Amino acid sequence: MQQLSFPSYEFRFKNSKNKVYIFDEIRKKFILLQPEEWVRQHVVKYLIHQKNYPLSLINVEKVLTVNGLKKRYDIIVYNSDGSIELIVECKAPTISISQATFDQIARYNSALHGNFLMVTNGLEHYYCKMDYEKEKYIFLKEIPPYML
Repeated sequence: MQQLSFPSYEFRFKNSKNKVYIFDEIRKKFILLQPEEWVRQHVVKYLIHQKNYPLSLINVEKVLTVNGLKKRYDIIVYNSDGSIELIVECKAPTISISQATFDQIARYNSALHGNFLMVTNGLEHYYCKMDYEKEKYIFLKEIPPYML
């Protein structure tokens, strides 16, 4: 898989029927290794090891309903009170981050109401804080670390 602009992490892999799988610490199972999954697993490690988010507060690939349609988010990080701290949208490294990507995470956030958003293709990362009063995004250099 392609080198991403994250620190280097240790991953568990397995081969089955000529396909490679990567172990997901959150879902506690091996997932088919696709380019987007490679990015998602790096983000999970980044959140745990660089930003100190507890594994127990991270959720991966769950269904949500947006405007009556079933969608699937990539990563959500909860606060200990159950509110949403961070929503992450992952794309494969070959997919450019575009306005459509921001529109997608904005639609998800309209249902989820996270404090921070992150969009990444593993090579480029964009972070923003939500300002719900002024109805705008405040772009950041990085997301804040976990605070108790």
